[in-house]
Formats: sequence, structure tokens, C-alpha cells
Amino acid sequence: MTSDSPSSSNARPTASGGVPDTVLAAIEAHLKQRELRREDLYQRARRLRRLAQSTMTRLHSAGTAAPELAEVRRLTAELADWVHREGRGDEPLALDAFQEAVEAVLLGAIADGRPLPGPSDLGVDPEPYLLGLGDVVGEVRRRVLDRLGRDDLPGAEADLALMERLTQALLRFDTTRAIVQLKPKQDTARTLLERTRGEVVMARFLSRARPADREGAA
Repeated sequence: MTSDSPSSSNARPTASGGVPDTVLAAIEAHLKQRELRREDLYQRARRLRRLAQSTMTRLHSAGTAAPELAEVRRLTAELADWVHREGRGDEPLALDAFQEAVEAVLLGAIADGRPLPGPSDLGVDPEPYLLGLGDVVGEVRRRVLDRLGRDDLPGAEADLALMERLTQALLRFDTTRAIVQLKPKQDTARTLLERTRGEVVMARFLSRARPADREGAA
């Protein structure tokens, strides 16, 4: 005789009522909070990126930008701290800003003749630091061309030597693109270095030829 008792092997399990509404509400609150954090992060990164770009423009035009560089460093440290505390999972939103900030600070150190700071000095991770280092090679090329335009060959040669050192430092690293997209920066730096070296060599040749031209015209 078959038993109708709930303990019978033929008894069916009670159907699930689905995910509790309290759980769903908690997930909604989490996603909403993350959206707000992402927007906050975006605005902070945008502000730093714009300041870094305007600072580099001032460095090239005026040769100095101490107040702006101090603010770049302050905002960089502030954003890095915020990302470490609040930005888990959304760190890529700040990558471009950190990269631009590193580039601006390195260019400022170059303009002032100071040692270049490292990642820990700026409060950033090595990945955005290397990307900023790659970009500052192009900024140094701009300095070379500016000096050539002012017939400052010794200054151009000094900046070319710096370009060479920065490029060598960048080429030291060989890592997967899954960690940092460094290979395009390395290729660009190498190309810019070779082009700039050729321009400086041509300027040196023309500089040596000018006295002979003047003597021939006399």
C-alpha cells in the first residue's frame, strides 16, 4: 500500500517562489550606486585629463607651469586614491587621465631640468606611467623642433639625446597587451626618434655649410 505521507519517496518538492524581492531590490541599489560612482569617476578623470593637456600646452609656450603642475599632481593623487577606494571594476575609465597626467608631469620635470619622478612619486600604477612615458617622447620631439626653429642646435642635440634615453627605457619592457598596450607606444617612439635624429643631422650639416657659403659669397 502506497503512503500519502509527505515523507513518501513519491512526494514532489515545493516549487520555488523565485528570487526574493529583497534580493532584487538590493541588486538594483548596487547597480544604481555603481552608475553614480562611474559618473563621478568620469568627471574626475575628465577634469584631470583637461588640466594635463592645458598644462603641456603652457609648458611648450611659456617653458614653465609650476602652479598647473602642482595641481596636476594633487588631482592625480586624489584620483588614484579614489579609484583604489571606490572604483573597483571601473579603473579603465581613469587610465587615459593618469596617462595624460604622467606625461604632463614628466614634461614639466624635463622643462625644469629635474629628475623624472617614478610611478610611486605620482601615486599611479606602473601601467599608466609607462603609457605616459611613451607619449612624452613625442613632447620631447616637439622641443627639438622648436629649438631647431630657433637655430639652437646644441639644445636640439641635448633633447635628442634625452629622446634616445627615454626610448631605450621604454623598449626595455616586453609584456603582454593584456596587461598594458605598450607595443604601439614603443613603435611610435622608435619611429619618432629616427625621424628626429635625421632632422638634427640635417640641421647640423646645414649649420656647418653656412660659414662656407658666406665665405664664398664674400
